[in-house]
Formats: sequence, structure tokens, C-alpha cells
Amino acid sequence: MDTKALRQKILDLAIRGKLVPQDPNDEPASVLLERIRAEKQQMVKEGKLKAKDIKNDTVIFKGDDNLHYEKFPDGSVKCIEEEIPFELPQGWEWSRFSSAFIINPRNNLPDDTEVSFVPMSLIQEGYANNHTFEKKTWSTVKSGFTHFAENDIGVAKITPCFENKKSVVFGNLTNGFGAGTTELHIIRSINDSICPEYVLWFIKTDSFISNGVNAFSGAVGQKRIGKDFVEKYLIPIAPTSEQKRIVERISTAFKFIDDIDASKEAFKLDVEIIKSKILDLAIRGKLVPQDPNDEPASVLLERIRAEKEELIKQGKIKRDKKESVIFKGEDNSYYDDIPENWCISCLSEITSPLHLNDGDWILSDNMVPFGEIKLIQLGSVGFLQYNDKGFKYLSNEMFKELNCTEIFSGYMLINRIISDKMCSCILPEIDGKKITTVDTCWVAPNDKWYNLKYLMYAISSPHFQSLVMMYSSGTTRRRISKLNLVKLPLAFPPLPEQARIVKAIETAFAQLDEISNSIA
Repeated sequence: MDTKALRQKILDLAIRGKLVPQDPNDEPASVLLERIRAEKQQMVKEGKLKAKDIKNDTVIFKGDDNLHYEKFPDGSVKCIEEEIPFELPQGWEWSRFSSAFIINPRNNLPDDTEVSFVPMSLIQEGYANNHTFEKKTWSTVKSGFTHFAENDIGVAKITPCFENKKSVVFGNLTNGFGAGTTELHIIRSINDSICPEYVLWFIKTDSFISNGVNAFSGAVGQKRIGKDFVEKYLIPIAPTSEQKRIVERISTAFKFIDDIDASKEAFKLDVEIIKSKILDLAIRGKLVPQDPNDEPASVLLERIRAEKEELIKQGKIKRDKKESVIFKGEDNSYYDDIPENWCISCLSEITSPLHLNDGDWILSDNMVPFGEIKLIQLGSVGFLQYNDKGFKYLSNEMFKELNCTEIFSGYMLINRIISDKMCSCILPEIDGKKITTVDTCWVAPNDKWYNLKYLMYAISSPHFQSLVMMYSSGTTRRRISKLNLVKLPLAFPPLPEQARIVKAIETAFAQLDEISNSIA
């Protein structure tokens, strides 16, 4: 179930008057809007608004020809039928935001008043209506910040916050007032005559968001919707009683959808736990049965050592003076119960510098907007999957100058920057020359020595991940050095069993993913 699409469908029905039935006894929205116009004029007389605040207020109505017209303060009338996006039910009316609300009002408070302060980070995005706040005195926030009050609607005006639906009805404000990020437009209902939550759900519709994106102005990365966009935007106004019924119905429906999302997230977590358990069984020889006819891993390791010696003699690699042979000891007792024909090894023992190394040191000054060489970005290396984050580029000349190492599709990439776990994946088919960054280890296939996918699953197993966390360092960004990574103990089965383990893992993972996708 696509719950995001379901939420949008509910909101679309709501703003078209199709979510709840109309009640002919409700006061028509035309009467409500007339009352709002009178109240705004009275506020001008009382000095609460300025004459310029209402000088562009208009009235939208249907003519005898059933077309929509807009009457301006100077008495002129214009047909706006082409602007009307859909027909409204009986009792509803169209209005410009500027005519029905006050846009970007200002507060006038004593300096020592304690108020709520809301930066953008404290406004929840998506379909939530939540915010938190800090407490500050009015004197410290009255200048240089956006003003708002209890029940005002705030909508982010800057990308990507606008597209991410960072909008909220401000509530439970300290002393009923607040200030916050300048990247908000504020919509204030006159004496709460129009339900703020009704307005909020309207500005969270995809149609409002897409029209806002089309109206963006400003430099790349700093694009915004202007005040003019909000003021002139058409909003369908339902009768007050129906607004409340709509908000209640949306709240009930969204609560149900929230429960579905929570169940999906819980199931997703269960699937991840099951996958983790599968990997744990795999590296302890409990996922597939052993075959006594398989060549023992110890024999395979001896052959790897012999072939590495030959590579050293040929001058193709240098001897690793720090290389050691892994054996069972108290520090890797986790592997005590591995099958008899398995061994405990490590990446440095079962690979060579021809098969495992770091990426290249690449500075931003070395890169060009587009070039012959694709730099695989660190963020593309996900947990057991490649997440395409696009490329950065080098010229052929810089590739040669920096003496970069080309990597190929089918290599395993290991992200040595650790968040909650160390990520690794197989590089998919990507055209052209490729390199990767110094924080990425690459491991090339070598079917005679190891099954590359088995290594990926083994280093992704819970036990190996716990060792990675133990031997990584750093505070804001944890990182495991290549030296530490390649020395960590690794369960190493016979080569044929590695292939059987990979097949069993991928069959189980595919079945779990199929179930997850059917639920999603």
C-alpha cells in the first residue's frame, strides 16, 4: 500500500468537497468571507491593520453565465475562469489567500515578554503537524526573524523545505506568541474564522507544492516561493462547520495510515533482524550443510600463500612484513564452533595488493564538471547494495598525473566511514573508466582464492560488524583504517561451500524482499 499516495488522495478529495457530505444547513462560505472582509476593514479603523494591507482584497463570484469573475477594490471586474482548477460544491467559495487571511503579520509586544522561538529544524516535515520551540525574550528575537502567534500557519518558503512539506499550525506558544526562521511565510486567520488545520492540509497538497516549485525564484540551492505567490494563490473555502468535519475526517484517516506505516516499519525492522540472523548463521557454517568432499579451507589457504610467494618472486607484489597467519585463540572464540574444514583467516591473508587496496586521494581542485573518468562517490556504497549518487569526474590527464587505479564493475567496494555499520556492495555495470575515493576499499574478484560475494556477506555479518566498531576510531565521523580492517578475523569456508552459502543467502533475501515489497 502506497500510504503517501493514499494521504494525497484524501487531501485531494478534501479540498474538492468530496471527503465529507455537505450540510445544506451550514452557513455558506460567501457569508463567512463577507464577515472576514468586514472584520479586516474594522481592524484598519482600529489601527490593527494598515490600509495597504487590504487594498488588494478581491471578491470572487460566479456570474449569470456560470463563469468565475473577480471584483477588485476599484470596482473593476475580470473573468478568471481559466484560473479556476475545479468546480466547488454548493456553499463553497474561491478566495485569494490575501483576501481571506493576513499574510506575514507582525507582533507588537513588550520587550521583556517571553515567547517561543522556532528555527526551521524544529518544524517537522511531511504530513505531520508538529513543532517544538526554545524560549526567548521578545527583545532578542523581534528583529531579524519571522513573527507569528497561536494558531498561525507557517509554511517553509525555501527549497528543499518547501517541497518536503515543512508546514505547521503553531500551537502552545509561550504567552501565545513566537518568532523564528526567516524562511517562513505566515498565514493568519482572522479571529480563527477559517480553521487553521483546514488551511494546513490545503498547503500540504501536491498541487500547492508543485505550483510553488514552478513559481520558485532565486539562485540554485536558494530558491524560494515569494509572498506574492501565497497572496494570489486560490484556496477553496468550505463552510466553517464543514471545515471542521473535513479536519476531523482527515485526522481519523491519517491516524489509521500512521498505524499502517508503523506496522510497515516494524515489519521492515523484523526483516532486517532476520537477514542479520541469516548472515550470522552463514559465517558459522550453520546455513548450509558441509560436504566432506570439499577441499578443506586450510588447503586453499596454503595454495593462496604459495601463489602469493610466486607473485612476490615475479616482482608483481611486495611482501607484507606485517602479514600474519590467523589461528583460533581467545580473542576469536566466537568462531569456536565453526565446521572442521573451515579456517579463521582475514582479508590480508586471502587477498593480495593486486586484489585489495584503497581508492585514490582526490581533491576537489582535481575534479572537473564532466570528464572521461567517473569517480564513484562514497555515498553510493550502501549496505549490500549500490546506491547511485551520481558521479564526480576527472580528466584523463589528471588520472595519469595522480597515478590513479582503475576499478571495474564487479568489484566489491567497502565504505570505511562508519555510521551505525560498515557498508559494502558490488559495483554494478557502469560504462567508462572508474576510480573511487581513499575512504573506499576495493576488492577485485579472484575465483581461485575466494568467492567475492561470500566476503561481502561475511564482513556484513553482525559479529564482523561488531569488530569493525571496536577497531574504528573518531567522534563526529568514525572510520576504520585499512590496516585494522584487513586484520580482523574472518570465518573462511571451503570454496565450494562459499558458493552454496551465497546462493542460500540470496534466495532467502529475495524471498524476504518479495514479502516486504508486497506489503509496501
